[in-house]
Amino acid sequence: MVTIRLTRRGARNQPFYHVMVTDSRKRQGGASLENVGFFNPIAGRGETPLRLDLGRIDYWVGHGAQPSERVRSLIASYRKQASA
Repeated sequence: MVTIRLTRRGARNQPFYHVMVTDSRKRQGGASLENVGFFNPIAGRGETPLRLDLGRIDYWVGHGAQPSERVRSLIASYRKQASA
């Protein structure tokens, strides 16, 4: 099964996450199918905390990909923010 999940990058105490489309059987930091965005939980002023490619996410979900709970909430907040 294909999943859309977060992959942690960044230094210690400075988390940075890539939103990746990957095979659920692969380990978290392993090979992925596509990078569809990023999430920076400690973004400072002038930095973008969240960027997602909604077109590609919709494509993958339409082809059976399952987003994780956290990614599902990030997508919902990004859609709400984009519409406002």
